[in-house]
Parts: sequence; structure tokens; C-alpha cells
Amino acid sequence: MRRPTEKEGLVMPWAGLVGLALLILGGAMLAAHLPVGLWVILTGAASVIMFCLVFWRLVVGGILSGGFWLALIGALWLLQPGIPLKQYGWIPLAVGAVVVLIMLARLSHRRTGSGGLVRRWSRRLAQQDGVASWWVLWRRASAFALRRKAHILRPSLRDVSWWVRWFKLSATELGTRLAKVGMFGIWSPIEDVTLRFGGPRIGKSGEMAGRILDAPGAVICTSTRTDLIDNTELLRGKVGPLYVFNPNGLAKLESTLTFDPLAGCEAPAVAMYRAEDLIEGGSPGDGGDGDRKFWLLQAAQALSTMLHAAALGRAAGGEYGMSDVHDWAAQPSKDVKELVTRLLRRSPAAKAFTAQAVQFFDNNERTQSSITTTILPALRWMISETASAAARPGESIDVAKFLDEKGTLYLLGAEDASTAPLVTALTAHIAREARRIASEQPSGRLDPSLTMVLDEAALICPIPLPEWTSDMGGRNITIHIAAQGRSQLRKRWGDTGAGSIMNNSATVLVYGGARDTDDLATYSKLAGERDEDVATHDHSSRGYSTTKRRQAILSEAQFAQLEPGQVVIIGRSMPPAIGKVEMVWKRHDFRKAARAKQRADKAADRLNRRIATGRPALVEISWRSGWAGFRAWLASLRPADRFTPTLSTTRRVGDIPVSPTDFNTDTDPVWPTERDRHLVVVPPADDDRSRS
Repeated sequence: MRRPTEKEGLVMPWAGLVGLALLILGGAMLAAHLPVGLWVILTGAASVIMFCLVFWRLVVGGILSGGFWLALIGALWLLQPGIPLKQYGWIPLAVGAVVVLIMLARLSHRRTGSGGLVRRWSRRLAQQDGVASWWVLWRRASAFALRRKAHILRPSLRDVSWWVRWFKLSATELGTRLAKVGMFGIWSPIEDVTLRFGGPRIGKSGEMAGRILDAPGAVICTSTRTDLIDNTELLRGKVGPLYVFNPNGLAKLESTLTFDPLAGCEAPAVAMYRAEDLIEGGSPGDGGDGDRKFWLLQAAQALSTMLHAAALGRAAGGEYGMSDVHDWAAQPSKDVKELVTRLLRRSPAAKAFTAQAVQFFDNNERTQSSITTTILPALRWMISETASAAARPGESIDVAKFLDEKGTLYLLGAEDASTAPLVTALTAHIAREARRIASEQPSGRLDPSLTMVLDEAALICPIPLPEWTSDMGGRNITIHIAAQGRSQLRKRWGDTGAGSIMNNSATVLVYGGARDTDDLATYSKLAGERDEDVATHDHSSRGYSTTKRRQAILSEAQFAQLEPGQVVIIGRSMPPAIGKVEMVWKRHDFRKAARAKQRADKAADRLNRRIATGRPALVEISWRSGWAGFRAWLASLRPADRFTPTLSTTRRVGDIPVSPTDFNTDTDPVWPTERDRHLVVVPPADDDRSRS
């Protein structure tokens, strides 16, 4: 099939003009009440259709036009009175109809087949220079796409009316907005995994903080700095309780949550998982290939028996802890063997665990030393006082309650990865419990979802991401991963694991500033290629020719030269797109909350200064807005309303509450719930002034 040439195209307008003339003539005949006018109109319409079809495709259009003309002649033959041999009029009508149907079926097959699909791809890439069009973005990655499957993402919305689902429900209940491409927001549903690559100080943490604020349910956040806490604690504190697990003592921030690795190890399965998590967190990475994988498995097997024995001993009333486990692993002896095997007799799987323990303690000295050498890095965190305090026996986190309250847990770790085993074990414990709870739901999903924001996951939280990224999304456990490059993933999980993480990530965000040529080449290949017209000029003949060549949609240099805030979005089932991410400090809700906190802090500071200097102060704090607040402020400035406080509610510098958690509901005023309130001074009642 081909389009008409330039010479053939000169004839086409005449056919179109003839058709228009026949349409006008037929209309005039109908106005004059001539019956033949209808057929003249049909002939003109057929001429216009023939012109359009032939101009579209010469051969196919000509055949279709011939079929239309035959069908029109047959219909005229059968319906127009006075034409002889009417019994043969069905022949051209049937032939024309068959020709048209055959050509339409052939066109439909070519369009819906593999060849037609590839041709459509090529045309779309050529029209959009290889990047995603607005139509593709709207269908694949917009809030509209989220709402179409709202009943799947949030099973609790199945009984909600379509009006609420499409117009009243916030899109952040179904997903999070990753970036903005022109006027379109790129959204990721809560069941998808997102992966972002970018170097240090490129803006990953600022963008990841937005994923925390958009989370509809509970959040687990890992980081090597406290900036994620600083940028999200104010707004997340309004959603649910906040917890901090800081075994390294970064920024002198105290842990508000303790996690004992022995907790739950009375169950054989928990002991096995806990040992694997600790060993994986303490290993240097490299994917666990070859002999290293063998020693990791041997170490996890031996450590699981000791964890299980210590937990059973504690449950029986003994004072066993992680220090005992460390001593058993560091100095395996006959006495230790007898103690561990005696404790394991209480186990539901006593036979299997006892056999594993005996195998470890009866190994030859060289093999036993290799296993011990693999175990001890997983317990290295016990040297740190802050880490040991964070892992002391006590009340551990209740995962079911944590999910119901939509809590936020900040996990902080140092880049030296000394506490990575502890952080990994806690993260894995919560994720596995959440997966178990999700499996018990009728839909098999958490509702609302659990969001895991893993910043620098390869350094401080090497959980089994290759497996989790393929399974957790179907449980509504959203995973957002940030890494500095593919090499960081390969170092931790190996080539196979890094490839699995890449394949399982529905959306990949690539920031600028990369210098690794292998990574840049991979990103360029993922973006794809397109056809580019290349004109070749011949100066001797004063002519030129045009050829096509394959060219990368985005070159390696273009990936490296992305501006700050710009990302290349490589999504599932769509061409690449270039957008801008929104840093958390530019979000409207963040700026609004920051302004409100700043006003409250300033007002509290002024009040504290008045009290500290002995000037007339106030005994009551009230919150009012608008005109009422302005009038109360004016009333507080009148001399008659000034007084010296003597009540027990008077606070000194540093005692004025600046957050809801600082109030004592028995003696303090109730913290407000309305928005946009201003701290104003309210004079006391007459009876209070008389007492003072």
C-alpha cells in the first residue's frame, strides 16, 4: 500500500470537487421535488468517499471505492423504477458488499496484528520524538488511571458510589504523584514498586519525603540522615503516632522504640527468619554467589538454633539475651553445646533444631571457625552502647496496632553499616507481619496500604528486595527505593538480584549527574530508539535524498546532563517521559504547616519572654482565628486586662507547649483542632483576677 504520488495527487481534488458539485445538485433536485435528487446526492457522497479513500491509500482506497460504487449501482438498479432486468440488480450489490467486507477485514487484521502494532508504535514514536504523548500519560499514569482500578487498590471502596470514587476521593488514597510532565502529573498506584537512581545531594531525599506525606496508611522510612524526619514529622504526626529507631544515635536523637532480636524467636519459623535477616544485614553483599552463599546459609542455620534456644530459655524464666547468643557463637564449646541442646528440648521442632546445633558444635575447628567468622559481623552492633540500648528487652512494636493507627517509623542507620543487621531485622519483622496480616484479609491486601520508603537501602537495610519487590505489591505493601546507581544494587544483591529489582520496579526515575558509563548506557537502552530522517545533499546534481537511521531517544549525555529536579521517567507500558519532581519544601501542605508552626513558636517565645522578665503575663492560651482573634488581641493590650499570674498553670521559659503532645489534658488548655488558628492572649475571668 502506498500514498498517491505528487502527479496522482493532482487528480484527487477534481474528484472531490465533482462529488461536492453532485451533492449540491442533488440537494437542488430534492428541493424541486425530483426523485432522482436522492441518487444524485448518494453519487456525490460516494465520490467524496472515493476521494478520501484514494488519497489515504491508493490501492486499498481504489478497491474500497470500487466496491462502494458497485453497491451503489446495485441499489440504484433495484430501487429506481423503470430500469429493466431488475432481477439482476442484486449481483453488483452483492459483489460490491463482498469487496468492501473483504477489504475491511484485511485492514482490521493488518491493524490488530503484530505488524500493524509495530507500525503504529513507529508512527507514534515519530510523531512524539520517541517520548510519551499526553494521551499515553493520561491513560497509563494519571489520576484517572488510578481511579479506574480503585476497587482493586482499596477493597474497602468497592461499596462506595462512583461519585465518591471519581470526584470526592483524594488520589493520594490510591497512589502518589511522582513527578509532573507539562500539565500532567505522573502517578504511581499503591501496589507498584518505584526505583530511583541519583547521586548524592541530587534531590532524592526531598522527593522521597513526598512519598511519606502521600502515604494513606502506615510508613516505614529508612535513611542515613535526619532530614526525612525534619521534613515529615509535622504532617505525619497529624496522621498517627511517630516512632524513631536510631541505634547509631545520629544527631543525638533518642530512640523511642526498642527492638529485641529475640522477640518472637520462641517460634521456629521466626528464629529462622530472624537469623537470615541478621546475617544478611551483616554481610558485605556481593549477592551471596558461590562459596559465600554456602557460608551464609551455614551461619544462618547455626544462628537460628542459638536464637531459638535463648528465646526458649527466657520464656522458661531464665535471663537469656543477645549477649548470651554472642558468647555462644564466639566461643563454641562442649558446655555451650550441652546448654543449647538442653534448651532446645522445649522447642516444637526440637529434633530438627537440635540436629542443626549438634552439627555446628561438632564441626571441625576450621569449618566451625568459618561459620563463626560469618556470624559475628551480624552481632557487631552489640559493641555500641546506643545500639545495645535500642535492642534491650522490652515492649516491641505491635505491628497490627501500628498499621491500624497509621503510624510512622523512622529507621536511622550509619553509612558504615555497623547497625545494618539490627535495622534489617526490624524492617523485615514489620514487613513479614504486615504480609501475614494482609494474607488474612478477604482480599489479600492491606487497606490502607503500608508504605516502605527505603532511602539508601543497600547501605543500612539490605532486606531481600529481589523477592519482596515481586510479591509485596500484591499485598498493598508499597516499596519506594532510592539508590545511587545500579552498581550499588549489584554490590549488595549481585547481578541477578539487581536485575530482578529493576524488572520488578514499575517506574524507574533517573536523576541527572550520573558518571557511570555502564549505567548511562543502560538508561539510554531502556528509553528506546526511534527513526530519524537524514537528508543527504548532492552538490553536483543539486539534489538530495532522505534516508532513515535508528537513533537513541535519549542519549547517554542527555541523561547525565539533566538539570536539578529533572528526571527521566521510565514507566511500565509507556515510552519515556521527562518531568520535574516536586521537592517536599515546595509542597503546599508542607509550607502551610511550616508557617503555622513558625507562628506558634514565635507566639510561645514572646509569651515566655514576658514571663521570664516578670512582666504582666497570661495564665490561659486560647486559639482563635479571623476577626475574633484580632479582637481578642486588642483586648489583651488594654491596661485593665493586664495582670500578674499566680495560678499553677503559669509556665516558664521552655515550658510553653508547642505541640499537641506537650499538653497535659488535666491542667493545660485543650490543644485546638481547627486549622489556621493564631495564638492570641485571652484575659482571665473576673474570679481568676480576683484570686490573683
